[in-house]
Amino acid sequence: MADRMRKTQHRSGAAGRSADESARGQSSSYDRAGTNAEQRAPDVDNSAVNQRDRNEEALTPGDQGNSPQDRELTRRIRRSVTQNDQLSTTAKNIKIITADGKVTLRGPVKTEAERNLIAAIAQQAAGSGSIDNQLEVKQTTETTEERK
Repeated sequence: MADRMRKTQHRSGAAGRSADESARGQSSSYDRAGTNAEQRAPDVDNSAVNQRDRNEEALTPGDQGNSPQDRELTRRIRRSVTQNDQLSTTAKNIKIITADGKVTLRGPVKTEAERNLIAAIAQQAAGSGSIDNQLEVKQTTETTEERK
């Protein structure tokens, strides 16, 4: 008898719902893994960061200068950053944008020390050129736990 009820519930799409939910046609607030929706971690995305990049004044890699000098300066900075063993993978993946001799650094880094080191690398490569350091120290759970 119980098996027959389960099969009937499954066919009607009511499997996994309480009788009250089935009667109202509502689904449970639990996901397939059995986690309550209120207990789930927030969605991990960078929508807020992407919103910032939509600002017309924000430079993106598409704004990279096309002059040989701009491309060469960006290449030298990128090479120095990626070859530096003191920097995390996150820091090595920042945006480096050079337009008309002005270098803009954007993206997340793990520590203030990384932020300062990348700025120093860029300043050394640019010489008297202008550096706009927009790097953001991204606080991670791992960094917070290491401090404890």
